[in-house]
Amino acid sequence: MRIGYGRVSTTDQNPQAQHDALTAAGCEQIFLDKASGKLAARPELDKALLVANRPGDQLVVTKLDRLSRTLEHLIVLSRELERRGVDLVVLDQGIDTSTAVGRMFFQILGSIAEFEHALMSERTRDGLAAARARGRTGGQKPKLGPRQVALAQQMYDELDERGKRRYTVAQIAAEFGVTRPTIYRHLDRPVKVAQ
Repeated sequence: MRIGYGRVSTTDQNPQAQHDALTAAGCEQIFLDKASGKLAARPELDKALLVANRPGDQLVVTKLDRLSRTLEHLIVLSRELERRGVDLVVLDQGIDTSTAVGRMFFQILGSIAEFEHALMSERTRDGLAAARARGRTGGQKPKLGPRQVALAQQMYDELDERGKRRYTVAQIAAEFGVTRPTIYRHLDRPVKVAQ
């Protein structure tokens, strides 16, 4: 029996193209995950592996990276499939592990996929380091500028005639249009005072 498995990385992506290719390849059952390739928990892959458990079954994917992102995971999966007598078929790369050539190409392509992923990660790290060296950091821009932080601190430190804080953190946050945690992040040694 041919069992199809497909995966898209985000909920925005549509798995229909993979489903159509797996259907055209003669898959009797198709399982589709919407999850990152790095996530260990992929319930539909687990179901596909439960169904593909008899010698002669074939687990069919459209591309190698839909099955796994790391060579280590691919090797574990291929050994488990081999132990069960289940073959792996990768449609786009023309891999069929029922043949010696297919097993060899599977291992070579797995190595190349991992190498490509490592290069992308390295380029990303290099780009972030270069940006930091130029004084740019990632993430959101601060919600409060230096002048606003100073004003928020003044408001926080201001006491009324009874010696209690004149403004609550909630009032300060409302004044600047931010949340209370944002104000607390910017205050010098914030202390919550019973109101």
